[in-house]
Amino acid sequence: MSGIKLIQDFQKDLSKYSSEQLKYIPREGVWSLGQMYDHIILVAHEYLDNVEVCAGLKEEQPLGKTAAGERLFIAGGFPPVKIRLPDEMNAPPNNTDTKGELESRLDALAERLASWEPKVNSIHPNLKVAHGGFGWLNAKEWYALVEMHSRHHLRQQKELEGYL
Repeated sequence: MSGIKLIQDFQKDLSKYSSEQLKYIPREGVWSLGQMYDHIILVAHEYLDNVEVCAGLKEEQPLGKTAAGERLFIAGGFPPVKIRLPDEMNAPPNNTDTKGELESRLDALAERLASWEPKVNSIHPNLKVAHGGFGWLNAKEWYALVEMHSRHHLRQQKELEGYL
């Protein structure tokens, strides 16, 4: 599934939630659906920012992925487990966006993904930006990471829907 298609599916799903359902936090330590959407959107833009950085680089990077990065890309996605980031990187996502704001943010993300899709394959693969856990990734890999990360949250979405 492409990143754009996945974001479109999230857009379609968003339409079925009420404002109250989007903000509902079932228990401490569990996100709301709105927080999950906020997280997906923020991370996707961060990854696309790195695609953009790769496109503007002039100096090639000979270093590659870490062992974790190699495993991730060989598997084509994150393992089906909950991932907890270190506390300093694990602040709860925003839970204040309205449904309309989330729709608008998803629209902007889908447009940005669509604008980069035809370009990523033409960016030299040795123009890379470092990822904290996966090592040095090129534009094509950063772009693919948007879809992998978003897809990883499908299980969370189903779990959160079960609380509604």
